[in-house]
Amino acid sequence: MSVLAGFALLLVVVFVVAYEAGRQAGPVAPGLTPSRGGGASPGAGGHDMGGMR
Repeated sequence: MSVLAGFALLLVVVFVVAYEAGRQAGPVAPGLTPSRGGGASPGAGGHDMGGMR
């Protein structure tokens, strides 16, 4: 049982450290807002891929 508790504690510690690192780093793209349009997949940019499959 102590091994399971130790593993759970390790997961909590890793989560807290990762959360704090992300909070200190701040937003990745502060001006980024979701697009209101639709249709094209993200990153497609309207480029035709030709005959690629």
